[in-house]
Amino acid sequence: MPQQIIFEFNKDVSLQNWKTVDDVVMGGRSRGEITLSPEGYGLISGTISLENNGGFSSVRYLPADLEVNPKNKIRMRLKGDEKRYQFRVKHDQQASHSYISYFETTGEWQDITMLLNDLYPTFRGRRLDQPNFHHKTIQELGFLIGNKKAEDFELLIDKIELISG
Repeated sequence: MPQQIIFEFNKDVSLQNWKTVDDVVMGGRSRGEITLSPEGYGLISGTISLENNGGFSSVRYLPADLEVNPKNKIRMRLKGDEKRYQFRVKHDQQASHSYISYFETTGEWQDITMLLNDLYPTFRGRRLDQPNFHHKTIQELGFLIGNKKAEDFELLIDKIELISG
């Protein structure tokens, strides 16, 4: 299967096109960040707080218009902390909704693969009555943690790839 690297972390990579969006945008107190680990992996870490109706932290990557087919798959090599995370994409940065899927981490390195067409639309945590991902581009992708509990989190990412379907 032909594949395309969307982002591969290493010690020299720039995080300029990555940004953090926490619940502070709505008054919450969670905090997260993306940095490089000493080994050169992407490190998403922080603390979730439920104060002031908070409860989430996310990071977003803004690739140049990434051409996709809904039958493509996203494969991520990552190592989590035995918590549940959400993978998110937007076909248009200006869209209010995202297409999401959840994945569980084991504490070990994992290869997680998701069919783009399996990602379903949500807005502010609510599933929308619209079709699953069916677009030809991705303008934003990211990760979110929001398990309805106060907790620390840490997710290492090696690379994110697009696999032709």
